[in-house]
Amino acid sequence: MARWTIKNVRFAGVSACMPKKVVKTADIPLFTAEEAQVFDNTVGIRERRIGPDTLCASDMCQAAAEKLLADLGWERESIDMLVFESVTADFHPTPPTSCILQDRLGLPQGCFCIDLPMGCCGTMYAVNVAGNMLTTGNIRRALLLVGDTALRMGSMQDKSRVPLFGDCGTAIALEYDTTADDIVIDFQTQGSGYKALMTPHGGFRHPLTLDSFKQEDFGNGIIRAPKDTLIDGLAVFTFAISRPPKSIQQLIDDYHIDIEQDIDYFLIHQANKLIVDRVVKKLHLPVDKVPYDLEEFGNLGGASIPSLMVTRIADAMRSSKKTRLLASSFGLGLSWGTMLLTANNVVIPELIEI
Repeated sequence: MARWTIKNVRFAGVSACMPKKVVKTADIPLFTAEEAQVFDNTVGIRERRIGPDTLCASDMCQAAAEKLLADLGWERESIDMLVFESVTADFHPTPPTSCILQDRLGLPQGCFCIDLPMGCCGTMYAVNVAGNMLTTGNIRRALLLVGDTALRMGSMQDKSRVPLFGDCGTAIALEYDTTADDIVIDFQTQGSGYKALMTPHGGFRHPLTLDSFKQEDFGNGIIRAPKDTLIDGLAVFTFAISRPPKSIQQLIDDYHIDIEQDIDYFLIHQANKLIVDRVVKKLHLPVDKVPYDLEEFGNLGGASIPSLMVTRIADAMRSSKKTRLLASSFGLGLSWGTMLLTANNVVIPELIEI
């Protein structure tokens, strides 16, 4: 079983940065006014933040990191590890964006840098990789940068993708602390389902050719080329409402968790309202303990969980009283993760807009 108990690691801070530009569903040319209203009411994503093509995930992550480091009062020389988790790196396939950000943020040359392209489960993968390096005390502080500009990966004529995604960059600070509560992370993978979320052409299996740019009309408002990222909506929905809830329930059972008493908030990846609502109903989760921010920001990929922390539960996490969180993410791979995290005295700046 791919489950980790990470000891001696404190969740010290989290910040988020988004573009100022708000795009409402009715503003998207693919929709009529009636279709936009139906989408808003069913999928639940009414607005999203979209930046210009010149804005990269790394730019937003850098802004989030700069503010978080300032508010924490951490010297840049004290950062031992930098993780950049994104499927929208500055360059493809090289160099690693984490190395570029090490320079842009003025971090020491001794800082260990790594890129992770794990999509919607990105925050949990980043916490797991950095947490397991911190737990022994060999390194003392880590900065995790998680963000995407996922909309630009697909066709702007693909009605199944365009209205779902928003742009966001986040920063998370972890540090070695022997008094910290354990972080528990459980991972699962169903690689046979990889075609449900993929970019068919552009890698070494299917390099770009002239045919990669030829658009095809799949009907129902979906026009895309092989170079564009696709979503098999039905396959993703079926996966998201079946596999992740089982893992959440397993963690609840294994740790004898009373969902009414032991957990303050359930942070469910903000894919869309239909999925989140179904997970909540399936597990009988207390509705008042499940925050949503998708109606305002859309699906933010790997940044979804830290975004919820910043936009919806910041006051609770800043408190000296311990806040117990259970988080669930699911996406590319197909992969999914479940995390137990205790927060208190966490530094959380207000949402940054650029």
